Amino acid sequence: MGNRLSRIYTRTGDDGSTGLGDGTRVPKDSLRVEAYGTVDETNSALGVLLGNQALAPPIRQCLIDIQHDLFDLGGELCIPGHVMIGAAHVGRLEKDLDAFNENLPALKEFILPGGGPAAAACHLARTVCRRAERRVWSLAQAEAVSPEALKYLNRLSDLLFVIARVLARAEEGEVIWRRTPPPQP
Repeated sequence: MGNRLSRIYTRTGDDGSTGLGDGTRVPKDSLRVEAYGTVDETNSALGVLLGNQALAPPIRQCLIDIQHDLFDLGGELCIPGHVMIGAAHVGRLEKDLDAFNENLPALKEFILPGGGPAAAACHLARTVCRRAERRVWSLAQAEAVSPEALKYLNRLSDLLFVIARVLARAEEGEVIWRRTPPPQP
């Protein structure tokens, strides 16, 4: 295992730089730091969702597995050239996505993020994941990024959408978007 922190503050970032996993110093707002930082935000959003005690065991275990994957993905992005997320990770998400989606009715309308506390938290995690995906794509335009990392985030946001639907149906129900009529002159 890598280095353990005996002290949390180091003062090395006071100049606006941070250290990557390979020891390289980069600006704190670099594309790479932005990418793995937003992956970390996704993981934290899932932690908030996991704080809901009413989650069914299959959903809870799926989300815990994803949290471990996201930690690995953050490590991958923190060390240029390092790969930790592979096709098997993407395949597992697809399998979970198909399983959770199997009993849902076909989606014929847009739904709003909501449907209960757990569903709303899952929708929030989904939107943070979409942002992480955009940040990793930005990084991929400038530096090498594993294609599996990009696929993983894409599948994850889809899976979180499906899980949010499952949760909403178990809570307050899905909230169907209704078009607001244009104002009358």
